Amino acid sequence: MRQKTLLLLILLGLSHWATAQDNPSYTQTVRGTVLDLVSQSPLPGASVRILGTDPLIGTATDLEGRFTLVAVPAGRASIQVSFLGYEPSTLREIPITSGKEVVLTIQLEESLEQMETVVVQAGGDSRQAQNEMATVSARGFDMEATQRFAGSRNDPARMAQNFAGVSGANDSRNDIVIRGNSPTGVLWRLEGVDIPNPNHFGAMGTTGGPVSILNSNLLDKSDFITGAFPAAYGNATAGVFDLNLRKGNAYRREHLVQMGFNGLELGTEGPLGGANGASYLLNYRYSTFALMQEIGFSAGTGAAVPYYQDFSMKVDLPTRKMGRFSLFAIGGKSNIDLLGSETDSSTTDLYSELSQNIYNRAKMGVVGLTHRQYYDTQTYGVVTLSADHSFSGNRVDSLSLENREPSPLFRNHFGLNKFRAQYELYRKVDSRNNFRAGMNYDHLQFNLRDSLYQAAEDRFRDLRNASGSSGLFQSHLQWQHRLDQRLSANIGLHYQYFVLNDARQLEPRFGLSFEQNDRNTFSFGYGLHSQLQPIPTYFLESEGPNEQSLQTNKGLDFSKSHHLVAGFRHQFSPDVHLKSEIYYQHVYDVPVEMAPSSFSLLNAGADFGLPNVDSLTNRGRGRNYGLELTLEKQFTEGSYFLATASLFDSQYRGSDGVWRNTAFNSRYVVNGLFGKEWEIGGPNRTFALDIKLTYAGGQYRTPIDLERSILENQAVYQEERAFSVKNPDYFRTDLKAVYRVNKKNLTHEWSLDIQNLTNHQNLFRQTYNPISQSIVNSYQLGIFPIPQYRLTF
Repeated sequence: MRQKTLLLLILLGLSHWATAQDNPSYTQTVRGTVLDLVSQSPLPGASVRILGTDPLIGTATDLEGRFTLVAVPAGRASIQVSFLGYEPSTLREIPITSGKEVVLTIQLEESLEQMETVVVQAGGDSRQAQNEMATVSARGFDMEATQRFAGSRNDPARMAQNFAGVSGANDSRNDIVIRGNSPTGVLWRLEGVDIPNPNHFGAMGTTGGPVSILNSNLLDKSDFITGAFPAAYGNATAGVFDLNLRKGNAYRREHLVQMGFNGLELGTEGPLGGANGASYLLNYRYSTFALMQEIGFSAGTGAAVPYYQDFSMKVDLPTRKMGRFSLFAIGGKSNIDLLGSETDSSTTDLYSELSQNIYNRAKMGVVGLTHRQYYDTQTYGVVTLSADHSFSGNRVDSLSLENREPSPLFRNHFGLNKFRAQYELYRKVDSRNNFRAGMNYDHLQFNLRDSLYQAAEDRFRDLRNASGSSGLFQSHLQWQHRLDQRLSANIGLHYQYFVLNDARQLEPRFGLSFEQNDRNTFSFGYGLHSQLQPIPTYFLESEGPNEQSLQTNKGLDFSKSHHLVAGFRHQFSPDVHLKSEIYYQHVYDVPVEMAPSSFSLLNAGADFGLPNVDSLTNRGRGRNYGLELTLEKQFTEGSYFLATASLFDSQYRGSDGVWRNTAFNSRYVVNGLFGKEWEIGGPNRTFALDIKLTYAGGQYRTPIDLERSILENQAVYQEERAFSVKNPDYFRTDLKAVYRVNKKNLTHEWSLDIQNLTNHQNLFRQTYNPISQSIVNSYQLGIFPIPQYRLTF
């Protein structure tokens, strides 16, 4: 009832704004910089104009490559940029609101064909990756894409689940499964720095969580890569999120107030003073789940209330002679108490355990300082110093079946600090050749302590008790050669060395792209990729002779994977394309048990912890292969669509020599997304609808042995039948409605994102209920409405 009341109030608010009579014509300023794609040098004199305006709104860039377009009408605008000797670019359907100026960074690629005049053609694909060395399995995305798709919750990871080859592990978290790989194989990079898990309630060694710490309101154009990635990326075997934070507005102070699923959010940005264009960007967010549950909304956590807060910032400091400095930081902390003693035994949720009280604490933070120095117009270097901290702690008490009284079971305290020094050199030799080289060293400081209570001895026995330091060194070299206007090759090497156990690996990378004509492009990519095991895995203790403690996993090598990808892209029109890719991945040196078993670390990473298995060896194998299709229309003329289909198989081999399905082998995933935007009485009021349908194969699970579970009063799994039972197929429909109103110098936006609109019951997992002594089905998220309000001014 309270949900219905709140929704009614929202609708009444929309009705009030929709029936307002005043409808003046609002305009906004569009600013930006035009740069060379490779050298990042400014392009003075470039032509910048708004398409379809009468009279023409246009200008030319100044000596610093900067431009300003004033009095651009609110609504949407397409911006065309051209410069002699460069491929022209068109940015399509950029949202223009009265509450916030538009600040753009536009990069043009030098043409190999000598032209006396500029020939303007359709171009400028917002889906093109920022990294020009990424040949296959890569696409770009921006803040608007993260916020547009239904069901994405303003979360880059959930947004990426709409792309071909990608799926979610489950509704409870935002872990992403890329081509059947474990989510632990994903690398998160921010402002050029590898960062720890950027999610609230995230466990060390994992890459996902229920709520993202990353704030979509601060994201700039970023890349997402799903295979055969360039040599600049290391210590990852599945995929890469290469994220950038936008700069604050260096000319006007602007502010943001937002309230929704991710909490109450306050943001501000503006100039820092001086003539060099320095700016700041700050954002703080605090969870509002306690309030939302009071008015009837459920977070899927039963009676438990999640608490979290996070902070993001970027300060940009350009100088006249000393280059450009940038200071950035993100951080967050979270806690939740999942009390089985307060959970209704007749119901289930996505997180709680009936037989346990779980007290979870987590936090992470990253701060970095970047200095970019131009040595000449064709060469620049970037020095980055950064530090990050991650912590996860858990206290778990078991509950008596007789009186539900708690008794100690498990304690966990993991802390990891990383200090990084990094240098990157970029050199554009000419229009055909450019080089990138870099190296970085991570100094790791760890404090790992967890223990399991031994009732017979009335004491805790350490699973890990390690503190100390180690290091990871990485370097890379890349060369891009454009043989002609249509054929280009990328060649690279990546090297990494782990100080702890002397593990080292040299990894070749290669990419080839051939534009047959203006419509058809063929591509190929290969890469050898390796990755550290999660740091806690190395320090798991086992008991040796004379009760001696042994760290049997300390010598583990990197896990490794060969990636082969072939792609084809057909451009039907400037805004509609079809893309297909086939791939094969050979995964080897995966940790498995020394004794024959079905265990493999390939199946870990989509939960709130890692398996505690000792005596591991790098003898495991895996293989992933599949076909991916994407049919997409960019947002033009008020609408977009995205249809993706992924057919794949993902298998692994444990130390028992048996090939099995991996935990993430759903075999097929189909997504369909469509969105339409309408003006209501003029450009000052817009209404948008977005819909998403997902159909996916069920993942495989290990069946529970009911008889043994009853005897031991806990779930006991039939490990000899690991991942042999397929869950029912997954289906979900999400619908999002957005209403935006422009007023003088401010913009209101209301949205309602209804996830799982049909309330379809998707199986999450099977658990053992010790009270009823039965196997119980837990289901994924039911219908879940998420209202949001945003004010920019």
